[in-house]
Amino acid sequence: MGDGGKSRSSSPWFHFTAGLGSGCLSAILLQPADLLKTRVQQSGSSSLLATIRELSRGPQPLRQFWRGTLPSTLRTGIGSALYFSSLNALRQHVARSALLTSTGLLVTEKNVSSKYSSSLPKLSNLANLTTGAIARASVGFVMMPITVIKVRYESNYYAYRSLWSASADIFRNEGIKGLFSGFGATAIRDAPYAGLYVVFYEQCKTRLSLLSQAAPATGSGTQRSQDVMKSSTSAPINFASGVIAAGLATAITNPFDAIKTRLQLLPEKYGNTIQAGTLMIKEEGVRSLFDGLGLRIARKAMSSALAWTLYEELIRRAEEKLQDSRQSAL
Repeated sequence: MGDGGKSRSSSPWFHFTAGLGSGCLSAILLQPADLLKTRVQQSGSSSLLATIRELSRGPQPLRQFWRGTLPSTLRTGIGSALYFSSLNALRQHVARSALLTSTGLLVTEKNVSSKYSSSLPKLSNLANLTTGAIARASVGFVMMPITVIKVRYESNYYAYRSLWSASADIFRNEGIKGLFSGFGATAIRDAPYAGLYVVFYEQCKTRLSLLSQAAPATGSGTQRSQDVMKSSTSAPINFASGVIAAGLATAITNPFDAIKTRLQLLPEKYGNTIQAGTLMIKEEGVRSLFDGLGLRIARKAMSSALAWTLYEELIRRAEEKLQDSRQSAL
């Protein structure tokens, strides 16, 4: 029997839904780390322990650690949905494009083992870097207004009580430009981060999958060993790959994250990306560009690993169910 068109799992809406669920879950679980990062970055004089003590001594300390969860969940959930669906569309297009592969600029990797921990397209490093960067930069622009509101919600510079009051106040005082404060630094941070993340993530998955294959097989037969790997090892491989990839990409791009936070909190003081970086180094030294690095690595490692693992598992399980239903129909 034929496919009858695209499979359900390859539908953009399926990838959108899987990305939405994984993004919302990671945002809610890791909101305290995001809030602490914002508080540490807003002033170079605040340490992590001092910030934790300040929040713990205030009214309703548990609620304070999850301040800004709604805008953060909206941003991460919708952003992840848009990112995963657009990234998948780009990667599928590259994998199927005869023009791109014939030029040698974007080539897919051949002879990839079937015992691979992902059912997504396997591309070259350049293709992964390019598609990841384009997808993230595009989604970042669309989500910039909610990102600005999220950062100001988490900061103690402002006392917004609702998303509507926050957006109305920003628009009234700064105009539409205020809702896109820090986009330059955000794009410079997110595009390389996303591209590097996909490259590191795919490379880690490939190597960890090969290590898993090299381990002594406990099953009976090649097909059984492949099934055991896919059902019991793919998720840990994807999670470990996400942690490693996020740590490396985060460390490289952290200066732009620190600059972005200052621009979104005090745009009238820092102006633009270059001015902000220069002023931060002049007043606080190079160390200010790496404020919140430990928190950001911890949060990005966990959020990226959770989001990508859940997303890939949803896709993989859907592919397996679809394949089983097709086989039973034959």
